[in-house]
Amino acid sequence: MNPTDPMSSMDIAIVGGLHSDARKETVERLLAAVPGSVALHHDLATAVHGTVVRTVRDATGVLSTGEAPLVNDCACCALREDLVPELERLADSGLTRLAVVELWDSVEPKAMAEVITAHGHEGLRLSGVITAVDPALLLPYLGNGDDLMEAGLAAATTDQRTVADTWARQLEYAPVLAVADSPEADDEDRALLAQLHPTARQVPISGRDGRGGHGDLAAAALAGFDVEAAAAAQHPSCALLPTDADEAGVATLVWHRDRPFHPERLYQALEDLTCAAARSRGRFWLADHPDTLLGWDAAGGALCVESAGPWLASLPDAAWEMVPPVRRAAAALDWHPEHGDCCQHLVFVSPGLDREGLEEVLESCLLTDEEYAAGRDAWKHLPPAFDTLLEV
Repeated sequence: MNPTDPMSSMDIAIVGGLHSDARKETVERLLAAVPGSVALHHDLATAVHGTVVRTVRDATGVLSTGEAPLVNDCACCALREDLVPELERLADSGLTRLAVVELWDSVEPKAMAEVITAHGHEGLRLSGVITAVDPALLLPYLGNGDDLMEAGLAAATTDQRTVADTWARQLEYAPVLAVADSPEADDEDRALLAQLHPTARQVPISGRDGRGGHGDLAAAALAGFDVEAAAAAQHPSCALLPTDADEAGVATLVWHRDRPFHPERLYQALEDLTCAAARSRGRFWLADHPDTLLGWDAAGGALCVESAGPWLASLPDAAWEMVPPVRRAAAALDWHPEHGDCCQHLVFVSPGLDREGLEEVLESCLLTDEEYAAGRDAWKHLPPAFDTLLEV
């Protein structure tokens, strides 16, 4: 950094994750590995007292502390309001090469990455997003259906997220996973991690000055980050979903069909399908909502179903020009000559996955030949079992 050069930019790396020990170790390694680096951390645990506590430190210790008042009774909102001005102050000083933003336990990196890049300050460059993982804790957290409020990890009084779904999003958003050297972890844990996020770069946390045997933590933090591509990779319409796999007792089933679900039969099978795997996600096609792409997101025995916009096949040709290229590319991969991109594309990942049983349940939920032949007008009159979930 050159304090006399107004065009100098400060790199920012976000380090998040519910595995707090692994997260803190990752931050310490980065501070030791990158000269001129500092870490910012907002402690949201104090939100019950009306404030959020900010700490700025480097490898030698704490440099400053401060408090930010709660905004709209929301600790995350206070974090957003306080984070960017603090980053701007560090950048304007010209003394910081890398600012490591250590997120509080349940804060999701996607929200903070988008806050940082939306400000428009030319001196800030989001250079990396890392989620820290202890492989031995992967399955226990993924199977934890407790509300964050019950666990003392809620970011607002209105926070309705669970430990499992929050952890799943933290894990799957980051292109880099900082992996702790956990003696309790076994081959099953490592296989589960690889199958949940097969495109992630795994970097060992341990190693001298942040260097692990399979990568360099500092290099990963400075490699660059594309917020729009990361958001697209998570959106149900064009998500980069895991591929079929089977290793060390962990399996990934990719289920792809070109026929809609019967709403009532699928609704009756939801509990079985949701509990069949530690993690499942994707997009699906419901007969009584034939033009709507629906997102499927399940972890910890709980399922979130939401509308993710229209299938491209339901749009007029003129509207396609306004659709992002990544969305058009995803639709092209699923394209069917009769009904376009409308399809089932669901992925189930779990140790001990019962592939045959799961496929049998899924197949039983599809329209029969007779129901399918009746056509779209008839489908719209099927029992509206999902309308309460979709708030229709």
